[in-house]
Amino acid sequence: MIKVGDTLPEVTLMEYSEVEGEGCSIGPNPVKVAEATKGKTIALFALPGAFTPTCSAKHVPGYVEKFNELKGAGVDEIWCVSVNDAFVMGAWAREQNSAGKVRMLADGSGEFAKATGLTLDLTARGMGVRSNRYSMLVKDGKVAALNVEAPGKFEVSDAGTMLSQARG
Repeated sequence: MIKVGDTLPEVTLMEYSEVEGEGCSIGPNPVKVAEATKGKTIALFALPGAFTPTCSAKHVPGYVEKFNELKGAGVDEIWCVSVNDAFVMGAWAREQNSAGKVRMLADGSGEFAKATGLTLDLTARGMGVRSNRYSMLVKDGKVAALNVEAPGKFEVSDAGTMLSQARG
């Protein structure tokens, strides 16, 4: 499992864009993790799935709500990563009103989850292998803080915990 001090894996996530801008076309666009984190502080959180109860009711809304505070604490970008396709993440972004605040990044094949060692096997529930629920503070591509949830819990990967670590 990835740990504090490690560099994030060099994988490509996908981000759905509804409007053209900054070199991004409408539709899914690749986000190369190594390039996208270079020289930036990222509040990254990951979760088992878009539109799932805890993720939709608590996890994403907390980061949207604390956007200004996180920016004030030195966070350049907030990323939500999930093992879903870019179209689903785009629809979820609309539903969560996260535009301009939280980048909803698709890890469609679970490559990021596998490379970090933070997978969650939900095959018995019909969801396949997903991402575990966690958050990490990333500085210039390296993990500065890591908060991995116990199975079925939502206690340490919330926006409030991330904010205290960003201010730390």
